[in-house]
Amino acid sequence: MEEFYIRRWGSGRVVTRGKLYTVAALDGFTAWNAGARVGLITFQHLLEELEIITLDSLFPGQGTGTVLINTALDHAYKSGCRRIWLITTNDNTPALRFYQKRGFHISKLYKDAIQVSRQLKPEIPLIGLDGIPIRDEIELEIILDERNIHVRANLEES
Repeated sequence: MEEFYIRRWGSGRVVTRGKLYTVAALDGFTAWNAGARVGLITFQHLLEELEIITLDSLFPGQGTGTVLINTALDHAYKSGCRRIWLITTNDNTPALRFYQKRGFHISKLYKDAIQVSRQLKPEIPLIGLDGIPIRDEIELEIILDERNIHVRANLEES
């Protein structure tokens, strides 16, 4: 997993909410196609919650990310988690769009949180996607219950 992230993003380390993670030390699922890795999701369990740390697809728009999210949702639900959540940055509008289309809700905004993250991982750039300054962390969540699992299944069929 670490090699995958180093090749894709130049580092096997991730910072979220002021905590530094080594991707290789996290649990996760890999998506494969014809024997080749095409995507990866990593996460950690926190009591009755599952925090997604990374989600990466080599071929965006082809369903790999959705499959990985659904696999993580099923895993969290079957593990007795009541909530699945993640952090993204304010510049990552594709991620905000992706997660909200899959049922996640914005639950918190951590204004200027990236200042702390840069102390742990100085290579975080000042400017991100579309020239947007990277400053804030945005938390998105799904509260897991039987209703949410059925709603998600119906979305997949349409």
